[in-house]
Amino acid sequence: MATLFSRIVAGEIPCHKILEDENHLAFLDIMPLVSGHVLVVPKREVDYLFDLSASELAELWVFAQRVAVGMKSVLPCKRIGVAVIGLEVPHAHIHLVPLQTVGDINFEKPKLSPTQEELASAASLICAAFNEKAI
Repeated sequence: MATLFSRIVAGEIPCHKILEDENHLAFLDIMPLVSGHVLVVPKREVDYLFDLSASELAELWVFAQRVAVGMKSVLPCKRIGVAVIGLEVPHAHIHLVPLQTVGDINFEKPKLSPTQEELASAASLICAAFNEKAI
């Protein structure tokens, strides 16, 4: 059975897409730690990040870097934090989290419950970084 993220990649489940290429997709987490929390996934369904081939893993991180640079250019944050947990969904993914403090990337704290309008607004802001610049 396809994972939640594979269903998002296939377009069966809608998402607030940030950036996409042939092999990767970045989209907003619908239960973010902070506003602007993005998930980066390989389109190929792989449960464990380190089961990706070396070249796939490198390409995923380069794609994530591009997304993080775009996020940092438009979001009010000190840094973009990175986390790989791998237990929530059996599909390799990288969390990119806008940070003001280290507590912003604490996965034990309650998640936000943004409205679809708030998610759309955050996605629009981040996507603007890719429309205006060669990131």
